[in-house]
Amino acid sequence: MSDITNTIFGIYPVKEALASQVVFDKVFVQKGIDSDKIESLIKDLEKANVPVSIVPFEKLNRLTRGNHQGIVAVTSPVSFHSLEDVVEKALESDKAPLFLILDQITDVRNFGAILRTAECTGVNAVIIQKTGGAPVSGDTVKTSAGAIFKIPICKVEHIKDAIFYLQGSGITTVAATEKTNSEIYSLDLKIPLAIIMGSEGKGVSKSVLSLVDQRASLPLLGEINSLNVSVACGAFLYEVVRQRR
Repeated sequence: MSDITNTIFGIYPVKEALASQVVFDKVFVQKGIDSDKIESLIKDLEKANVPVSIVPFEKLNRLTRGNHQGIVAVTSPVSFHSLEDVVEKALESDKAPLFLILDQITDVRNFGAILRTAECTGVNAVIIQKTGGAPVSGDTVKTSAGAIFKIPICKVEHIKDAIFYLQGSGITTVAATEKTNSEIYSLDLKIPLAIIMGSEGKGVSKSVLSLVDQRASLPLLGEINSLNVSVACGAFLYEVVRQRR
């Protein structure tokens, strides 16, 4: 077995897991495989909004040594929460809500480190997109030091829809970006808030930046013009903590 321990492989095991409402993170299907059963299963997976990736045969062999029959599913070690439910619960609290949106962060260790910081700083929920981001895997669990089991994670179809929903619920959205002259320290962070952190390479996407209420940056005093996203996220969240204490 590989270091991914939460795998299910073979047509019927994957089919049974889907019927039992097991939470999948991603399903890998062998490129070029000719199987009516797999084609039918792919349609069922897509109806259930499970991400399906077509990959070379060698990729499946790296995931498992068993007879995978051309399909391997990676299951999630956690259950995901409804965005509507966590927002409603947060708004009922006597504390100002704090949400964290991750826009296409792909590095598993960054993801885990961010979850750990989010849990330590009292974030109500972390919101991620169903496709394009880092998987919720065994490595995520390890890097988060168990925080992944303590903080709600919401998987949404589109980040933009989540932003619209949060804004409609009276929550101000703030994007972390260097494309602004406004530093995080100049903003009022005591209000109901959602902070958006972007991907390691591109930052917050242009389409998301166009929707947010405010943009904020961190001062960079050295020659390097960017921070690791998990470090930047920690700086943002602890400024929220500082202002709210």
